[in-house]
Amino acid sequence: LLSCRLYCEEAKDPKRRSCQTVLAEALDIVVRSFAPILPHLAEEVFQYIPYKKDSEGVFRTGWINASSAWKKPGIEEAIEGACAMRDSFLGSISGKNALEYEVIIVIEPGLLFELMEALQAEETSSVSQLNEIMMASQTTLLSELPKETPSDANIIKGTFLINLEGGDICEQSSYKVIARPIAKAKCPRCRRYTAESSSTPCPRCLQVLAAGKGSM
Repeated sequence: LLSCRLYCEEAKDPKRRSCQTVLAEALDIVVRSFAPILPHLAEEVFQYIPYKKDSEGVFRTGWINASSAWKKPGIEEAIEGACAMRDSFLGSISGKNALEYEVIIVIEPGLLFELMEALQAEETSSVSQLNEIMMASQTTLLSELPKETPSDANIIKGTFLINLEGGDICEQSSYKVIARPIAKAKCPRCRRYTAESSSTPCPRCLQVLAAGKGSM
């Protein structure tokens, strides 16, 4: 997920910038955490941090003070739910390359479906947060099984317990995951199977490359 955002998206793309923000925040918290027991290492790391700092030394910055903006209701549950579905998907392909597959996730209308929609607004996407978590080349989110689903399709079933507002909102939701070999070609740039030809970048990469040329 990190490598795709950092190396495949345009330099100023919000997805890439948000990824850099999370990494910077994580580094800041980790350095402050081990500063009391590894002061020299913490200070050295702090001095090499490439972005602007509020202080000249790690011991002048105070203790960890994470912003409340990082705590958004439902985000943790959405990520955990997506990871549970990813585990079902990866388990169904027995160690094969996940990028060679497209994933179909079927969830009945309800809270879990709404949480997944927050990660993927489109029905089918190769660039959504949900697809990045699934580690596939393409993910489709549906509320019912497709009519063309073969009778012998390998459908993995699972459940996920959603617990929000300290237990005030609790819902057990079921889901189905179907993995299918993807029919598209491997993009020579991002390595996902989202291109029409193995010699031509996928639509997302073509757009990024075109934007890069335009800004030069």
